[in-house]
Amino acid sequence: MEIQLGDYKINVIVIRKNNKNIYFRFKDDGNLYVTCNYLVTNKEIIKLLKKDEKSMLRMYKFFIKREEINKQFYYLGEPYIIVNDDKIKEVMIENNTIYVKDEKMLNKWYKSECKKIFTERINLILNNFNNIPSFSLRIRKMKTRWGVNNVTKRIITLNSELLKKDVTLIDYVIIHELCHFYEANHSAKFWKQVEKRYPYYKLARKRLKVE
Repeated sequence: MEIQLGDYKINVIVIRKNNKNIYFRFKDDGNLYVTCNYLVTNKEIIKLLKKDEKSMLRMYKFFIKREEINKQFYYLGEPYIIVNDDKIKEVMIENNTIYVKDEKMLNKWYKSECKKIFTERINLILNNFNNIPSFSLRIRKMKTRWGVNNVTKRIITLNSELLKKDVTLIDYVIIHELCHFYEANHSAKFWKQVEKRYPYYKLARKRLKVE
């Protein structure tokens, strides 16, 4: 059944059990679930909801706020709200909102942005390096590392999740991986190479929580 509470139309799903009490709970699907005794009628449930309308509205607004937080999408260190619109033909960014047709469009755009921005940052940062061999860039989602440099195969792999961080952190990871062409391990010499190009590398490591 459906009930009007304030400005909201809320779908109510009633689950009847041998309960002595009545329980109200909003779930992830946005519906209000009411668990009550078999003898409680829908009319009585509606009466109770209307009687405690202010409390129910607080619960619902808290649910909406939580859902908005869950839908936040980080891009270059800034939070955005994702809004789906069937009429959208290409990704649009306005203020703190990203408009997309669906998740497929969002993922395609995100993948394209990773390649574009990572490549731009690499080309800029390379000006601070000498004698770096030509290498390939790969991008994929990784669970435990922000970047990997396969020095032998000359392949640098960057974590696609890195695009959610601000540019200074993206730069740090790129510098870190490029320095591995000079020092393959994490020796004192390696960190000197990093510090030369990124003096605040310790802060970046702390923010990224990686070794």
